[in-house]
Amino acid sequence: MTQSTKPALLVVGHGSRDVEAIEEFQQLTRHLQKSYPERLCATGFLEFARPLISDGIEQLRQQGAQKITAIPGMLMAAGHAKNDIPSELNTLQAEHDNLEITYGRDLGVHPKMIQAAQSRIEEVEHQFGDNYDRKDTLLVVIGRGASDADANSNISKITRVLEEGMGFGWAVTGYSGVTSPLIGDALARSHRLGFKQVIVFPYFLFTGRLVKMIYRVTDEYQQQHPDIKVVKAPYLNDHPLVLETFIERMQETEQGTGNMNCQMCQYRVQIIGSEHKVGQPQEGHHHHVRGAGTDHDHHHDHSHHHHSHDH
Repeated sequence: MTQSTKPALLVVGHGSRDVEAIEEFQQLTRHLQKSYPERLCATGFLEFARPLISDGIEQLRQQGAQKITAIPGMLMAAGHAKNDIPSELNTLQAEHDNLEITYGRDLGVHPKMIQAAQSRIEEVEHQFGDNYDRKDTLLVVIGRGASDADANSNISKITRVLEEGMGFGWAVTGYSGVTSPLIGDALARSHRLGFKQVIVFPYFLFTGRLVKMIYRVTDEYQQQHPDIKVVKAPYLNDHPLVLETFIERMQETEQGTGNMNCQMCQYRVQIIGSEHKVGQPQEGHHHHVRGAGTDHDHHHDHSHHHHSHDH
């Protein structure tokens, strides 16, 4: 193994049992590699898919990397970005004295991400015909959903910015799981508002079982209400503005300016309903599903590394 002065980038994903989702994530990494051919670039997943985070780090290490910038390929900072991924990286950092791993922040509520969302919504508006008016249209934004109210509130903020900025008649936020309202409930509740034109937009990076479920529930709602025109907007995927945001996060991390907003971190301060999480040890919770999923190669790694959130 020869040492390299090339900068190294690890794009860290959650992982999925959906082969299409993994391919889309890998495609994003290839876009970044193409934008920065002078860099070493690899991917690592937290669970359900390979390569694991440890595999990605080892790949870069074998190529001679001494400094690695790790960027979470996640929209919001919830438990995975705040806890599970840094726990994995801390463990790997401790195992390699000659390696420096710098962890960046999530994509977050960023103007370019909101512009990418606007673009995806605009792609489908032609389906309403020539007399289309946003003032007569309901926008339904569906986020991932987390046990972190801070992350969930960011989806609501994005919904509000899109509603006001694009001029929709109304907009509601729903989630694919964990919190409420779920997609079906969001559509049922908003149905009472009487809108005859509805756009459902999954605020997701990539496809997967959750995005497919959102589209399925949307189709069922359309079938139940034939008097309403329901249009499904595409998820974010590798929109150019998403790639630009990734690059900004990478540059911020390497310049030392990419600090995560910890003002509402449930591990540091008391957040209503999550008071018990303050100061919890930072440890991964995905050992039993590392690598399990698309390749059915069940590899169990039970290493633990504790790092307190109580600073």
